[in-house]
Amino acid sequence: MPGERLSMRKIRDVLRLRFAQGLSQRAIAGSTGLSVGAVNSYLSRARLAGLNWPLPEDLGDAQLETLLYPPLPDVAPDRRPVPDWAAVHRELRRPNVTLSLLWEEYRAGAGGLDGFSYSWFCDLYREWLGRLKPTLRQVHMAGERLFVDFAGHAMEVIDGASGEIRRAEIFVAVLGASSFIYAEATWSQGLADWIGAHVNALTAIGGTPRQIVSDNLRAGITRACFYEPTVNRTYADMAAHYGTAIIPARPYKPRDKAKAEVGVQVVQRWILARLRNRRFFSLAELNQAIRELVDQVNDRPMRGWGTNRRALYEQLDRPALQPLPPTPYEYADWKRCRVNLDYHVEIDKHFYQA
Repeated sequence: MPGERLSMRKIRDVLRLRFAQGLSQRAIAGSTGLSVGAVNSYLSRARLAGLNWPLPEDLGDAQLETLLYPPLPDVAPDRRPVPDWAAVHRELRRPNVTLSLLWEEYRAGAGGLDGFSYSWFCDLYREWLGRLKPTLRQVHMAGERLFVDFAGHAMEVIDGASGEIRRAEIFVAVLGASSFIYAEATWSQGLADWIGAHVNALTAIGGTPRQIVSDNLRAGITRACFYEPTVNRTYADMAAHYGTAIIPARPYKPRDKAKAEVGVQVVQRWILARLRNRRFFSLAELNQAIRELVDQVNDRPMRGWGTNRRALYEQLDRPALQPLPPTPYEYADWKRCRVNLDYHVEIDKHFYQA
């Protein structure tokens, strides 16, 4: 019993330091000698019990303990209300949302007093999470990241005048939180097409993420390195224009670009495969066909989620994206030149005075 009374006194100290002194959970933990997790648990239980500070003067330790630790009703675990784990996983992508908050909402709503305890809630969520594909286990915050890459398969475009068959590359961009997909065909994987595809993608999604995660494509990443990769100057200039950051995926770290690889796989299987027997006579014609199928992919329900990419985009990513600048980025090519003896430099067979 003395140990229980001491625990209640600790909880009173936690509530006082939080609500009367306004200390952070970490500061409270340092002051009381408790762990941050214990402080968070006490505060969560107090909120669930509807307790405020100061506590009523006639509230004894035994009554406080009953309010914070009410006896669980005699309900079999398999009959307790089960949370919608897919919805829990989606909500965790919103800024500042925690499992503790979602557990409180679960107990205040469908779960009620018959619902699972916080520890059970966390264990069951992690068990559900473990059954997902590895790429789905990552939690990407809304509006945080856009993953970009080129598909490994190309499409053929026939020149209507000469009959020449040209190869068109497929650029793919995927938003992290919603898995919303953008795709377009370009004539090459060169820097100009790489930058142009980024500009089109950002325009299509209607905003700018805080980070763009790029594979170590030579057009965008000048030097691929595990510790200090070098971003192409034009690519960095484009990022500065949109107020975002380029994050190169680390070599030999497939999880860094898992979202892009899944997006590429979806584009190849659901778009390129469906276009394999069609003939295209211009890049614009091919892109029109790609746009129509991309819309279908984004509107198609995702297995296990009970919703589609577009709905998640509208719910998660779109409100969190940064606004686009007034004008789109204009491509600029940076080149190191040697000044000749006559103080001129050569650029594309034209001479300019330095």
